[in-house]
Amino acid sequence: MSPRRNRPRREDSAHLDSARSRQGVESVQQWRDGEWQVRGISGGGSTKTYRCPGCDQEIRPGVAHLVAWPADGVGDLTDRRHWHSGCWRARDRRGPIIQRGRSAPRYG
Repeated sequence: MSPRRNRPRREDSAHLDSARSRQGVESVQQWRDGEWQVRGISGGGSTKTYRCPGCDQEIRPGVAHLVAWPADGVGDLTDRRHWHSGCWRARDRRGPIIQRGRSAPRYG
């Protein structure tokens, strides 16, 4: 009789881990403005530059972040937004980002 295998086979777990690192693990989060599907993206799974709607700064390739979209299922892929993890957690505490020209006064 051969010994029992307690661990998954290496090739199966490696395939699953690489898929998770590229696509992230999805969850549904409840916020004041509704339910959101949220997927964490690892640094290795991030290959493009995105603009975070929370701070209006770039999310460079190789930086871990998350993707969020409405959980109601009505929208399409254009409703997805890439956020810095900290900006996503702080979005209820922040005001809206106001786009200003360089010569516009900052406060007032």
